[in-house]
Amino acid sequence: MQLPRRNRILRRSASIRSMVAETVLRPADFIAPLFIDEGENTASPILSMPGYYRRSLDLTVREVKELYGMGIRSVLLFIKCKDELKDNTGKEAWNRNGLMQRSVKAIKDAVPEMLVMTDVALDPYSSYGHDGIVKDGEIVNDETVEALVKMSVSHAAAGADFVAPSDMMDGRIGAIRSGLEEEGFTQTGIMSYSAKYASCFYGPFRDALDSAPGFGDKKTYQMDTANRVEAIKETLMDVEEGADIVMVKPALAYLDIIREVKNAVEIPVSAYQVSGEYAMIKAAAQQGWLNEEKAIIETLTSIKRAGADLIATYFAREAVKLIN
Repeated sequence: MQLPRRNRILRRSASIRSMVAETVLRPADFIAPLFIDEGENTASPILSMPGYYRRSLDLTVREVKELYGMGIRSVLLFIKCKDELKDNTGKEAWNRNGLMQRSVKAIKDAVPEMLVMTDVALDPYSSYGHDGIVKDGEIVNDETVEALVKMSVSHAAAGADFVAPSDMMDGRIGAIRSGLEEEGFTQTGIMSYSAKYASCFYGPFRDALDSAPGFGDKKTYQMDTANRVEAIKETLMDVEEGADIVMVKPALAYLDIIREVKNAVEIPVSAYQVSGEYAMIKAAAQQGWLNEEKAIIETLTSIKRAGADLIATYFAREAVKLIN
């Protein structure tokens, strides 16, 4: 056969494939989510997330130092609130001496160059396990937004580089931006969970923080998994209200949404490879049904290829080791 072009030439060796690769993963692409608990020198395994831990603050600081040394430049903090501090107002969320606020300060003191992002939602602090204040069985929007502004300002005061509202309340990005401006935190960024779906893949995360809803579900504020155009509308509104980075969550089941969002906005796009996606790969690998290392790189590459500039993933540490 005489062919004018042989496409396999560019696949012939590992060196050639590496040279012409269209999508390349870097350590700086990853945001490492961290679960923090009270106590000292403790690391509690999360059974539904094999290999992942909820650590005390001292061990979290040690972890952050190691992650920074590996080339990871951003962490996303989640805290486990004590049951006795939970109520329907979520007021512990803006306690100046709360676990989140102490964690931000400790990490920034230890590793000033690490970008610290903080989860902004009331579910870890709520006696109902919902992302907002509950009245007559309904998650109310406007009062929740007022609480989220207080929470965001307290995180900024503690030294957070970005606040990351994950609640999906209407108007919260504009309100948070105004609140930060009014308090003089003009350099604090907002990474908005703009297209956060009411997904079944969050289960292990809720185990980690004991934050499962006490009644009903989250479908009155998180997005319908069937919708695409709505995700673009939500994202564009967040951009108009002042978001610096937008997020699609989950990632793997929503690669089409990541691409749609990337095509629609002119700011960085992040995606969250969530706990259920992590757990699926871990479980299948433990059964010998797939190669874990290859699955990690393939899934993360697919998320970046779809258009994500940043990827929040529980595989951040493993991925950096593999790509290096």
